[in-house]
Amino acid sequence: MYMEKQELLKKLDRLKEPKILVIGDFGIDEMVFGNTQRISREAPVLILEHSKTKIILGTASNAANNIASLNNGKAAALGVYGDDYYAKVLLAALNEKNINVEYMIEDKMRKTTTKTRISGSCSQSITQQIVRIDRQTTDPLSAQSEEKVIKNLEKAIPLYDGVILSDYHLGFLTENVVKKAIELAKKYNKIIVADAQKDLDKYKGATAITPNQPDCEKFVGYFLKDEDALIKAGEDLIKNLELENVLITRGERGMALFENVCGKIKHHEVEAFNRKEVFDVTGAGDTVVAAFTLALCAGFSPYEAMYIGNLAASIVIRYFGCHSVTVEDLKSELENLKGEEIYEIS
Repeated sequence: MYMEKQELLKKLDRLKEPKILVIGDFGIDEMVFGNTQRISREAPVLILEHSKTKIILGTASNAANNIASLNNGKAAALGVYGDDYYAKVLLAALNEKNINVEYMIEDKMRKTTTKTRISGSCSQSITQQIVRIDRQTTDPLSAQSEEKVIKNLEKAIPLYDGVILSDYHLGFLTENVVKKAIELAKKYNKIIVADAQKDLDKYKGATAITPNQPDCEKFVGYFLKDEDALIKAGEDLIKNLELENVLITRGERGMALFENVCGKIKHHEVEAFNRKEVFDVTGAGDTVVAAFTLALCAGFSPYEAMYIGNLAASIVIRYFGCHSVTVEDLKSELENLKGEEIYEIS
């Protein structure tokens, strides 16, 4: 299979049209930077003179940020935050990226998910992370909060073209929440894609799932050591979980797509782009699921959607920490690829 590069370039603006609802474990990365001064007299620890603090949208917030960056803010967040200082920081950061927060819910019994990374530097060295502090609640949602979430699902899903379930396994995406989201997506004929690391069977009946290869191997119970094992895994996932598509991300080996076409499973692969400029893969999975889902909702074929997800990932891995891409970034990257025809791996 191949695509004409110019044909795909002309279609990329379609990504700006669909509206996407992101449901999942929302949180922020707080990056605290300082310059080393001396060793403390109180304890054998460094004293840093604070230079700046940077707030980055992480976890499900990163998926929503990537959607908003690609479709000019046609994204909404449905998650939970606590009754704490970081709740205001999270909501402000989402608002700053034009992400709709009207469906977000406060739960006084939970912490607002925050990962604080403290980094130091001196004139003779590069900046290095010293310690990370995680603030999070991993218990399942309370029955009261779950009920509020389901009411918001009923309000929001009919208004959006597609849904992403972004599961960082922090307790928000309970079985009831996932089941209701998939049920409503089917009722209103919406595309729903799940990005999860484990418990893949919880997403039975979704449009697609996007696991990475190690998590896929853990779930199916065997290593994808060769092409036959890879194909078996894709087919097993599609059949057992009643999916339309499975997109397996494989790191430097690219991506493998499996499509259920009228009961016949088709298999496609693409190689990873830009393997020589990998600085940081943090958040790349969020970028893939965002671009892939948006492309499906914009009418691209699953193969084209995989290709766009691969292209988006090749951009964000050049940056440290979570990063988002625009349609213009995708166009520029695509134009720089050699050749006029884009082939899959045979």
